[in-house]
Amino acid sequence: MKYPRIRDLREDHDWNQKTVAAMLNMSQTGYSKYETGENDIPTQVLIRLAQIYNTSVDYLLGETQNPKRYE
Repeated sequence: MKYPRIRDLREDHDWNQKTVAAMLNMSQTGYSKYETGENDIPTQVLIRLAQIYNTSVDYLLGETQNPKRYE
């Protein structure tokens, strides 16, 4: 499964993969594999990405078109 929204959100923030990888305490190569779908994203990383981008995990996974985070 590819995760185009994490790439789109990263680019919307004008961040490179290395920047986001540092926020996740991981390598750029490891993060890149999430964006391309080579590796599935672990739940804890999905939660952290949702926090970073202030959106929902459902939005990151393409399950909703609504980017708003649920309270």
